[in-house]
Amino acid sequence: MATEHILIVDDEETLCEVLKINLENEGYDVDTALSAEEALQLDLKQYDLILLDIMMGEISGIKMAKMLKSDVTTAEIPIIFCTARDTEDDMVMGLNLGADDYIMKPYTIRNVIARVKSVLRRTSGHKTKAPAAEKPNVLEVEGLRLDLEFKRCLVDGEEVKLARKEFELLAYLILHRGKICSRDQILSSVWSNEVVVLDRTIDVNITRLRSKIGAYGPYIVTRSGFGYGFRD
Repeated sequence: MATEHILIVDDEETLCEVLKINLENEGYDVDTALSAEEALQLDLKQYDLILLDIMMGEISGIKMAKMLKSDVTTAEIPIIFCTARDTEDDMVMGLNLGADDYIMKPYTIRNVIARVKSVLRRTSGHKTKAPAAEKPNVLEVEGLRLDLEFKRCLVDGEEVKLARKEFELLAYLILHRGKICSRDQILSSVWSNEVVVLDRTIDVNITRLRSKIGAYGPYIVTRSGFGYGFRD
């Protein structure tokens, strides 16, 4: 599992260093910034959590939080306010901005670490993940069509009956078209559950496939000593 990346934004340099050391001792990857202006120069979307002081320079923690929440690339990053402003109104305002927690100074390092762990547990996975590539339901090469959902093979519109391993072998070759697949690769993918399979088994199925798919038979190529492929 990747190490969570935390940013501390506070104009008290000593406090930043103390927090950084202690959080790194807990296994986190930690950066610090001594102002919102400095923090905003960083690639903020890389962080899993931001510890943010409210009372800073020209750009306050409140203003920076608003900027983060208004940007789609940083809106989901959890924020913990760490501040000396300890009135109920300040706390409510911070939480209404979308902060995940509010720690009042002076605080203990133990308390901060506990809050950090709690927020990260709640918000793990906030970063947008790239969607997994969807497997195709249909494979088509010109007039050759394999319907992976209904296990049908069509050649120029006419259905051709393929045995299960013939179908799986053809699908494997088409999915890897443009490259030569070794016998070992084919055996481990198409005959993965079989106890013993002879190399000759592949040859026999290739011969049958070439015959059954007619004009597209020559698309299945043999490279002696290397394996089989399906040409582009």
